[in-house]
Amino acid sequence: MGTIPVYRWRLAPDGLATRRQLRALGLRPGGQDVAAQVERPRRRREPLVAYLYRVEQAKPVRPMTPAKWAALAKANAARRVCPECRRDAGYVIPPSLGMCTPCAFPEEQRAA
Repeated sequence: MGTIPVYRWRLAPDGLATRRQLRALGLRPGGQDVAAQVERPRRRREPLVAYLYRVEQAKPVRPMTPAKWAALAKANAARRVCPECRRDAGYVIPPSLGMCTPCAFPEEQRAA
């Protein structure tokens, strides 16, 4: 495997983009190899690295199928169900609590 070009932060040539930049353009790398990388220096730590891909070789993003939309809706609905009381909380349950707010703080509910 050969080495790839390394560019300093914000000094990459035109025609190269990161995954996020490709996605903003409605594209994906499409199986191509990394063309280059950008390094952002940091103090007292290793630099941040972002891989670059050629925009002309990128492919359009695949559209969501009805089955993928249904699976995504089911997964998001599961994030709303409290594992403690088994009710739909009406919001995504915070992972830090692991349950809906009334189940996590029952004494506050009784005091009100």
